[in-house]
Amino acid sequence: MKILVACEFSGVVREAFAARGHDAWSCDLEPTDIPGQHYQGDVLEFINEGWDMMIAHPPCTYLSNAGARFLYPKKQLNQDRLKLGMEAKEFFMKLYNANIERIVVENPIPSKIYGLPQYTQTIQPYEYGHPFQKKTCLWLKNVPELQPTNIVSNRQSTKVAGNWFNKGGKDRQKNRAKTFEGIAKAMAEQWG
Repeated sequence: MKILVACEFSGVVREAFAARGHDAWSCDLEPTDIPGQHYQGDVLEFINEGWDMMIAHPPCTYLSNAGARFLYPKKQLNQDRLKLGMEAKEFFMKLYNANIERIVVENPIPSKIYGLPQYTQTIQPYEYGHPFQKKTCLWLKNVPELQPTNIVSNRQSTKVAGNWFNKGGKDRQKNRAKTFEGIAKAMAEQWG
């Protein structure tokens, strides 16, 4: 299959599909971390290239429920933040409604204010061999729900202060955006 992994700089999902023989490409505004087939630029310029499947990871900064507290600082609606959220929703919906037969969109629990479609399922890293809790939503079109592959019973929240997931620094956001390898492998095995 010809697979587009939208908004992925890490190459983790792309390489999981490539390892199974698929023509997999990642696309992001950033260069890829892992050498491979990568289009650096706006995914909307690359989206109509006859893909069989797209797995999209649109930015969640303004859509995530975790960032909702920034919408009402001092109990006043932050109009600038709302505008950025509506722009993020528009981009999300362009990916979700792309002219591609099989679509998966991944994001955290969204803030209700933006009115995104209902997600199909939620997954956790601990269901795929990683000892972490980090609920992630999947919006699925023409693909089955992802099934757990390796449930880990000893789990650590990614919200624990000071753990690898919450360390500050310039790469904090990049580190948090990477797909866990066990999840990427399950995607490739089950959807590829």
